[in-house]
Amino acid sequence: MHRLLLIFTLLICPFFVQAQDVLSKLEREYSHASNNTAEQLNLAPKYATALFFHNLKPKSYQILDTNISLAARQADGKYATILYAVQAMNYRLDNKTAESSKSLDMAKAYSLKTNSNEAKGYVQYAKGWILVRNNKTTDAVAAYLKAIEYYENSPTTSTLYGRLGNAAKELSAIYSDLNEYQLEEKYSKQFLLLASKQNDPNLIFDAYMRMGYVYEQKYTQEPSNTMFRNKTEQYYLQAIATFNKNKDAMLSRNSLSYAAINLANLYTGFDSNKAMQYAQLANKVSLEIGDAIHIASSFGILAELALQDKNYDLAKSYFLKASVEIGKSPVRNHMIELSILESLSRISEEQGNYKEALTYYKSYVDQYKSIYDQEKLDITKRLESQFDKERQEQKYIKLQLESDKKAQEIKLINILRAQREQVYNNLKLVEENQRERLKFSELESEKKEQQLRLAKLETQQKNNDINTFKKLLAFKEKINTYYIFFIIFFIVLILLLLYAYKQRARSIKRRDELHALAMEQEKQNSKISTLTALLEGQEQERGRLARDLHDGLGGLLSGTKHQLSYLNPDQAENIEEGISKSIEQIDGAVEELRRVAHNLMPDLLTKYGLEVAIQEFASRISNHALEIHTEFINYSNSISKEKQLVIYRIIQELVNNAIKHADTSEIIIQVSEEENLINLTVEDNGKGFDHTNLDVRKTAGFHNIELRVQFLKGTMNITSELNIGTSIELQIPIH
Repeated sequence: MHRLLLIFTLLICPFFVQAQDVLSKLEREYSHASNNTAEQLNLAPKYATALFFHNLKPKSYQILDTNISLAARQADGKYATILYAVQAMNYRLDNKTAESSKSLDMAKAYSLKTNSNEAKGYVQYAKGWILVRNNKTTDAVAAYLKAIEYYENSPTTSTLYGRLGNAAKELSAIYSDLNEYQLEEKYSKQFLLLASKQNDPNLIFDAYMRMGYVYEQKYTQEPSNTMFRNKTEQYYLQAIATFNKNKDAMLSRNSLSYAAINLANLYTGFDSNKAMQYAQLANKVSLEIGDAIHIASSFGILAELALQDKNYDLAKSYFLKASVEIGKSPVRNHMIELSILESLSRISEEQGNYKEALTYYKSYVDQYKSIYDQEKLDITKRLESQFDKERQEQKYIKLQLESDKKAQEIKLINILRAQREQVYNNLKLVEENQRERLKFSELESEKKEQQLRLAKLETQQKNNDINTFKKLLAFKEKINTYYIFFIIFFIVLILLLLYAYKQRARSIKRRDELHALAMEQEKQNSKISTLTALLEGQEQERGRLARDLHDGLGGLLSGTKHQLSYLNPDQAENIEEGISKSIEQIDGAVEELRRVAHNLMPDLLTKYGLEVAIQEFASRISNHALEIHTEFINYSNSISKEKQLVIYRIIQELVNNAIKHADTSEIIIQVSEEENLINLTVEDNGKGFDHTNLDVRKTAGFHNIELRVQFLKGTMNITSELNIGTSIELQIPIH
């Protein structure tokens, strides 16, 4: 039973989805457009259609008549074309076939007065729409295809994709009725594509529902093919998602119940829980909006689900509610009513209430009989109409045969006349032939004389040609001589140029090799110079180390020795005091030794890396008169220990220079790492110096620093201002 309800819902919803809840909005828009003729004529078809579907037919016809009169005065016939087409479709829905035909003829006439392909296409669409309802499906398909052809050759407007989509939707429905499922699917997909281009959620909703119905038909024919079922479910769910996403833009809430009914109907075959969920959703929405057909459909599905659970009382109550709602619908569907009565009879029989079952069955039989009698009457009328049509066709064939017979008699008379004319013409041709022979003889004699004169002229011409040819031959020989000379000249010139080019290339190559050799020698000299300077720095470092050991450690040890040598064993008090002083001096010597060793190779550098060593160095040098700050940014300690030691020496040298020469109270050491580069900055707030003075940069300290930077393949930049301070920036590659 629910299958019948579903089919009825699919047929009825495309009308009401587009018609309900839009009348008041269209009425306001139409009233506001009264001062703008073009806008009013554009809105009139929509407004009149909405009035018609809200059963306000007199006002709908009045709006169409008013605007047709206005459109008829326009130079362009497109507005009148569309308005007459809408009027023709409304008349056909109202079963006024004569008026519908007349309006369609007027639409065709006005379509000849416009260049609008969209208007011409709309006439063909209306024609196809009417032909479908007149059971002339083949002609309707041709009209719809013609409409699509016009639409495809029309410039894009706000209504084009919608109208093109409607034509595709109608074709899809026709091919569905004809069981041409491939064509149905083709035009349903085209409808979906056009609806997406139109970006109208109502059209997109309809397109998803149409695609869902296409795959539901396939699933009905192949229940084992779950792909068809999944596709059906997918498109119905997309339709519901489109509604929920665009609730404010949807023209009617019964769109949601429409989709929910179809989805619930699908789920009844394999998922009763989901079927119940969507049937209840459809029932709730349709009760809120008062859509009798949808209420009946949802009750029908709920009844089927109750029957699956053997809950006959609940199923019976749902069927009775569905029957009541069907009675409220302005559009009656006797097949649905029959299905309800049959189901009620079956339920009563299952419950053992045979009397009630018999009552429902009698109602079923009575209604079936009335429907059958009406169908017989309709068939009789249709057969009478067909008989009259065939009788008229027979008369037409008879008249056609008589006409053909007379035409053959006339044709025979014309043939005899033509034969007599042919004999007369043949006699004329014989006479003319004799005259032509006489003329031909005269022409032959003239031709022989001309041939003789022509032979003389040809002989003379041949002699002239021979002389001309000899002169031409001599000229060509002369030209060939010149060509040979120029070719030889150019070959020699090219050979000379090639020789010169090779010599020049050889010279350039030799010069490049010498230059490369010189550059290599320069690099070697630079390396030797750098290594020499580093060796000198090491020698200076050794000298400084020797001085530190001699002046510091040596002096302390000498003093300790001297102190111990003067101790008197007999004076216990002096011995204890002397030993105490000697121990203090030895402690100082040990500390001095540690300082020298630390300067030579800090243990922290080898154990923990550059960052910890620099921080320890800064902490050790800092005092109440000098603050040294260290900053390490993104430093990963990824450079080799040798490079870390050189960088440590550079920082030591820069800090020592600042302490010795800059009279500074604050020093900042900053080390940062960026990609493959170490950035080192040492700043002080000392008295600064003129860094443009080359003599300053040639001092031993700066010279050692520059050599170490060159050894690391880095760069150094000095910025200094008098009485402000000095900033020295180094950039050293990691690898």
